[in-house]
Amino acid sequence: MKASHAPRYADEPASLAGLARARKREGIETAFDVYRDDLVDVLRTLRDEHEYQQLMEIAGVDYPERPERFEVVYCLLSLTRNHRLHIHVSTDEQTPVPSVTSLWPVAGWLEREVFDMYGVGFAGNPDLRRILTDYGFEGFPQRKDFPLTGYVELRYSEAEKRVVYEPVSLAQDFRTFDFLMPWEGAEYRLPGDEKATPEEPGAPSPVKAGAGAGAANPKTPAETPKTTDKPADTGAGAKANKAAVKKSKAAPQPRAPRKPKGKA
Repeated sequence: MKASHAPRYADEPASLAGLARARKREGIETAFDVYRDDLVDVLRTLRDEHEYQQLMEIAGVDYPERPERFEVVYCLLSLTRNHRLHIHVSTDEQTPVPSVTSLWPVAGWLEREVFDMYGVGFAGNPDLRRILTDYGFEGFPQRKDFPLTGYVELRYSEAEKRVVYEPVSLAQDFRTFDFLMPWEGAEYRLPGDEKATPEEPGAPSPVKAGAGAGAANPKTPAETPKTTDKPADTGAGAKANKAAVKKSKAAPQPRAPRKPKGKA
């Protein structure tokens, strides 16, 4: 039997001994629900004793119908075991989650992203600021109750020489379309159509009428004006020639030199 070269996946931890109040989730992936107060101890145990060395991602999820509407998901990777693990922690809008920057310094940026998108606080993060939105941005875009158009819009004010924030104002209202072809006749009139004369029912179209009249009495094409052959015959050349002739008549003619008289 030929040996397989596919990577071998280690079995998931049957029990997380020493992880206080950790509950395994039902499903295909390996995921555990952990209390906020036990988060740092659980992640430290997974890193040091169960060989989950890397923190790959910190994701946020919003469930508005829950008392603790936010879930913070920590995605761990074990290089030696070739296995992934997810740790879920729930919280509300006021209660912060303990920061894990002491375990993985990269968590500082990941926690800032969750804070910027969902408004979840992280106690112990040394630099908890917005990272994806602007400094004066209001609200949290990834919350389910955040409107698609946002609360404010920004533009550069030439008068104030800075970026200003204003309430959102849509450029046009949402319209309903009838999906009719323009040549089939729509039920509305476009701007400018009020000057057009409405056609009577059964009247021939102007395109067909023009085609029939042209076939009975075709128009002779307009004669093309003959162009000049020389640049001097053009309007600019003719004016220049007249000016040169006029100048030559007005200027005094030079006298021819006299011949010396010969001796008799």
